[in-house]
Amino acid sequence: MVDEALSAGAVARRLGVAVTTLRTWHQRYGLGPSEHIPGHHRRYTPTDLARLEIMRRLTAEGVSPAEAARWARQAPDPTPNGTVAPARIHPTGRDGGGSIPVGRAGPAARGLARAAMRLDAAAISETIAHALAASGVVATWEGLLRPVLAGIGERHATTAGLIEVEHLMSRCVSEALAAASRANVPTGPARILLSCADEEQHTLPLEALAAALAEAGVSYRMLGARVPVAALVEAVNRTGPAAVVLWSHTRATADPTQLGALLAAPRRPLLVLAAGPGWRADTLPAGVVRPVDLAEAVSLSAAVRDSLDQSRRD
Repeated sequence: MVDEALSAGAVARRLGVAVTTLRTWHQRYGLGPSEHIPGHHRRYTPTDLARLEIMRRLTAEGVSPAEAARWARQAPDPTPNGTVAPARIHPTGRDGGGSIPVGRAGPAARGLARAAMRLDAAAISETIAHALAASGVVATWEGLLRPVLAGIGERHATTAGLIEVEHLMSRCVSEALAAASRANVPTGPARILLSCADEEQHTLPLEALAAALAEAGVSYRMLGARVPVAALVEAVNRTGPAAVVLWSHTRATADPTQLGALLAAPRRPLLVLAAGPGWRADTLPAGVVRPVDLAEAVSLSAAVRDSLDQSRRD
């Protein structure tokens, strides 16, 4: 799995558990870091990580922590090339159940997916918070959150299950993005208006955009889910935003007449963005831009904000 010693935070992200859980496993069951360099914190070796993976897998399947720790301590040492030989012990006789596919996403996404399957809200929140602090909103959304959310949706489409996983994960993501937005409250008037299309209830991507705009110092207003077109036009006329981002997750909510109404508003915004996979490029009215990803939506919003501010100064 690894060929070098890892910190507690790195191990927690790989396994999809909270650092406090690692501390408990260390204190109660002796499954702690074994590498010690004088003057430095202890670090987890490949052998430590192999045992913790067994501990995580067994406890997730309902084995008591004490019994899981007993089996984990019997884990084989890593093979000479630094990888960990597959553990042959499994007191329950089960294969660990299903998993959430995350494609080519890295260890942090796989750990987050495992935490989601266990409904471990503490580990989910801790992983997201660490990623936001280390990498920022856009990178966290594209490299961590979106792959896991898409994987949950894929599993739900094929099994009709994981509704509880989706709900818990969505709540944790929403709370983390809201905290990121509050930590970066921009100054100045709100130039960007964010709204879901009429009857659209998938708000997380729009919440990610709000957090990314706040991180970039761009003020915004968020209207949220299921905004009727008449209410959206009224909000535009009352606030005069430089740009409007209209999010649609599915074709069912991507009615181009909503975009046309924005373009015909008395206080027409400088830029109308049709964001989300629901929109088809060949149905968009002239003058509407469809950003390819979150980063482009942030860049376009910031650019039109700056253009409006400059024109008002001239």
